Amino acid sequence: MENPAIAILDDYQKVALSSADWSALSRRARIKVFHEPWAGEDALAQALEPFEIIVLMRERTPFPASLIARLPRLKLIALTGTRTNTLDVDACTARGIVISHTSGNPSTATAELSFALILACARSLPQAFASMAGGRWEDGVPMGLPLAAKRLGILGLGHLGTEVARMGLAFRMEVVAWSENLTPERAASHGVRRVDKAELFATSDVVSLHLALSARTRGIVGRSELMAMKQGAILVNAARAGLVDGPALMSVLQSGRITAGLDVFDTEPLPPRHPLRGMANVVLTPHLGYVVNDVFAYYYRDVIEDIDAYLAGKPIRVLNPRVLD
Repeated sequence: MENPAIAILDDYQKVALSSADWSALSRRARIKVFHEPWAGEDALAQALEPFEIIVLMRERTPFPASLIARLPRLKLIALTGTRTNTLDVDACTARGIVISHTSGNPSTATAELSFALILACARSLPQAFASMAGGRWEDGVPMGLPLAAKRLGILGLGHLGTEVARMGLAFRMEVVAWSENLTPERAASHGVRRVDKAELFATSDVVSLHLALSARTRGIVGRSELMAMKQGAILVNAARAGLVDGPALMSVLQSGRITAGLDVFDTEPLPPRHPLRGMANVVLTPHLGYVVNDVFAYYYRDVIEDIDAYLAGKPIRVLNPRVLD
């Protein structure tokens, strides 16, 4: 492919070109960076029609089959991360579009943000900051929840869930966990006790979600789980919004029953007038779990390798290997 056009999407922080060395690639390709979220599929299709290669940042911009069909020049999607729920892989394969991904990233950044949300909810940090910024003092800031001796319930004790468990133990919390495949022995090896899902929601002071989103886990936190939570308990989700029944969560939050720390949403970016934005018992962050310098440097370095390999006729880290047949 001679002098291909490359689109880098969703560079919200405007750091894509400074996160890795694009110089060699830029001498033999035309690179354009897009910084803003898209208004809709029509705008996206029109802007991306000239590009042969598209770089996707995780799951920021959905790529359904209907969009892929409107991009006749597209040959390669370089995807950051190792999996995605917002790209139609089958549609790409049917069109002969190669999807290359980045290698596994051992970062604990999302776990760290999860615990930051726990602390922000427990000590009402947004209200405290707003009070100080407004020239006030403690007025309007709720009483805090100390974490020591409280129960932290973790849904999903994988890489990130294990990291959050360690942080909870460091704060002298009692940590329990549940997932369908978690054994008591594996939980105990991390200093955690396995409980069933009903007990986890009914008895935990803090619940943090760390499951991958799949057909099996979508909506795994429903109305019954949310209503079982203690009055004043904290729910943290920096994993995927689809793990939780959205209308049920809105209802429970509006009732004031629980507090939530949320980094992920059904619609991203979150609409400006979304009711979550006005709730005093919600701490919101704009999907920042993986948004740290080290992770972006890792992602974009691998993306450049993926594009170089594809242009050399030897694609690597191919998510849809059937396309090579």
